[in-house]
Amino acid sequence: MTDCVFCDIVAGQCPSSRIYEDDRVLALLTIGPVNPGHAMVIPKTHATYMKEMDEETGAHLFRITMRVAQAIRESGVKCEGINLFLADGEAAFQEVFDLHMHVFPRYAGDPFQVDANWDNKPDRDELDRIAAKIADSYKNLWSEVS
Repeated sequence: MTDCVFCDIVAGQCPSSRIYEDDRVLALLTIGPVNPGHAMVIPKTHATYMKEMDEETGAHLFRITMRVAQAIRESGVKCEGINLFLADGEAAFQEVFDLHMHVFPRYAGDPFQVDANWDNKPDRDELDRIAAKIADSYKNLWSEVS
């Protein structure tokens, strides 16, 4: 992959503040933190979107994400909670098109906000209709997989 900052970081061509590394993932602090201790876990094999990453790497990425979250909590960094954030596509606010999971500490009064219309409550029929569409898609995609 060319012109990918995360691939350059993995290759050691850009500086990084590394937390953990193995043969599949790298955990590091971001240069644009929401709060101090804001980390990212990135797969070492470039994948723009989740659908391009194999499930084993995805499972490992989440396992290491869980461990990094616990390490943040126990590190002494101000942390009363943890948020995870993975943006998959431009409409989901993905800015760097190499998949990565954000892991950031939260505390009361911190500057991070999630702005959404939490009052949007569809009725059960609408929920069931959407669920059926997604369930059909799931069956079509993975009917041969457990």
